[in-house]
Amino acid sequence: MTYAQTIDYLFTRLPMFSKQGTSAFKKDLHNIRLLEESNGNPHTKFKTIHIAGTNGKGSTSHMLAAILQKAGYKTGLYTSPHLKDFRERIRINGEMIPEQEVIDFTRRIIPMIDKLDPSFFEITVAMAFQWFADAEVDVAVIEVGLGGRLDSTNIITPEISVITNIGWDHMNLLGDSLDKIAIEKAGIIKPGIPVVIGETLPETRPVFEKTAEEKQATLYYAEQLQQVVNWTYEDHRLNITVKENGREDAQHYELDLPGAYQVKNVRTVMQTIRLLQRAGWHIDEAAIHQGLASARKLTSLHGRWELISRNPDTILDVGHNEDGIRAILQQLELTSHTHLHLVLGMVRDKDISKVLSLLPRQATYYFTQAHIPRALPAADLQSVAAEKGLHGSVYADVNAALQAAKSAAGKKDLVLVCGSVFLVGEVNH
Repeated sequence: MTYAQTIDYLFTRLPMFSKQGTSAFKKDLHNIRLLEESNGNPHTKFKTIHIAGTNGKGSTSHMLAAILQKAGYKTGLYTSPHLKDFRERIRINGEMIPEQEVIDFTRRIIPMIDKLDPSFFEITVAMAFQWFADAEVDVAVIEVGLGGRLDSTNIITPEISVITNIGWDHMNLLGDSLDKIAIEKAGIIKPGIPVVIGETLPETRPVFEKTAEEKQATLYYAEQLQQVVNWTYEDHRLNITVKENGREDAQHYELDLPGAYQVKNVRTVMQTIRLLQRAGWHIDEAAIHQGLASARKLTSLHGRWELISRNPDTILDVGHNEDGIRAILQQLELTSHTHLHLVLGMVRDKDISKVLSLLPRQATYYFTQAHIPRALPAADLQSVAAEKGLHGSVYADVNAALQAAKSAAGKKDLVLVCGSVFLVGEVNH
């Protein structure tokens, strides 16, 4: 098979959550265990850091990987979904998995695919673990796909487990209350393995404490241990001053991920790095500064308050759930612009009404949809939005909507594309 044929096979043969939704989600670790056994359990051959959470887990994963890479460690990074190229999901020191590796792994695993009928995600996890083991990475940062307890990545025993936060997302799969969602995320906590919690809520903290006590795992609350004493956002750069509890000096960091919501993620990253340092990992302050200042460049993270053009400023952001949209609204308050043009597309299984009720009525809307079965038809989105006082026209795809927005916008206006990871992935730029 060629690479194109291989990708076509993977996308069409395997159930894919991003396209189909809940029907593609396998609610146990049975398949991944069998896949790993058939490959010689490659996930046991390198160290890992495991990251779950409703929002921020992708940014946190990329920042940690960038710092570890700058510290001299050969660093794997597994994330999902991808925006443009399937290979974005699996990287070592920022470089995507080679096409030939994808071809060879898929060819070898076809008998197991025919036997188990695994999901697309299960196969991509197995592919990542195999490449990381073959390449002899020092450490791999592994982002949970969905939830935690039953996620295919949860076969690993990491050095540190990280849970960024708990919010409202995937309630149809994870539960209809914050404590139920927290139970699923807390499923990544392993016996005796330290846990970093980015943010807590009154409903979620008892869940973490109960699970950690049962597993005899020590909890570290980043929002208490890492204090952000100051931060500024200027010309699409973020400057943050962090003071660690018990230390007199504060550290100043500049980030090339400019979203104000990264302030929370940096606390989580810093607490994780401090635990690694205490465990004997050689990560100096220069590596931390360099990793944070060039995380996007080193790891090719896109779609996080990403400026793609000027006059008017045009921004891509993958925020798509209630908390993600709240973070975008906070960012908009920091961004000077005359008028907002919002290109919006969403998927069917989100709480669309709740998200739309948060969005500004004074913006001009351009409703569209991604080319996936899960996408909410743009006309349906327009109809629900109108009930919330949000008005605009319907466009066949995101690039048509974006072109219309840029044509209508003045030079000092702001054009924002958000609402779905898949919508952002289809933007041509």
